[in-house]
Amino acid sequence: MQLYKGFDKDLKCRDFQFEVGKEYEEKEADICNCGFHACENPMDVFGYYAPADSRYCIVDLDANDQTEADSKRVGKRIKVKAEIGLPGIIKAGVEYIKERVDWKNAKESNTGDRSAATNTGDRSAATNTGDRSAATNTGDRSAAIVEGKESVAISVGIDGKAKGKVGCFLVLAEWEEVDETYHRKDVKAVLVDGEKIKPDIFYMLKDGNFVEAE
Repeated sequence: MQLYKGFDKDLKCRDFQFEVGKEYEEKEADICNCGFHACENPMDVFGYYAPADSRYCIVDLDANDQTEADSKRVGKRIKVKAEIGLPGIIKAGVEYIKERVDWKNAKESNTGDRSAATNTGDRSAATNTGDRSAATNTGDRSAAIVEGKESVAISVGIDGKAKGKVGCFLVLAEWEEVDETYHRKDVKAVLVDGEKIKPDIFYMLKDGNFVEAE
């Protein structure tokens, strides 16, 4: 099955070296113990590999029927199909969530650990208070807010803004207008370190830099 996997900057996971296009096999697969692991929900990879210095790929995993509290799966065989980077994992994550949301009863907040809150409306907010979770907003002039440890606030619409606690990550997009049409020209991630990037302060991406939102 097609899943999503995070790696360190060298394309390693738990000291195992991977290569794009290669296939690997182990004798056993037991979730969280042995075998190869990947996630159905692209956003769940942030709980294992944060955006600052990680790499992200689409993989084919011969998954068994074991599952975790999030969407993690395990299998004996895996193939690393393609590296898609941070913009690719965000796009895949938004589509994954949108396909599964019950829009009639949807809410844009979440309190569970390793969970995701999503919003696509303009001038709206997506909030998540769970640990290692994600809040995603694709609407224009909208906000993403996270409070749980090692969580990710993603706001990729026009004039989007995001904020989080120390130890969280912010992912923002910058747009430019060409011939009366807006085009996304950059996507960047940053750690809320409490010094350069302050906690509980909204930031936007302008001229390639994270700046406090007015």
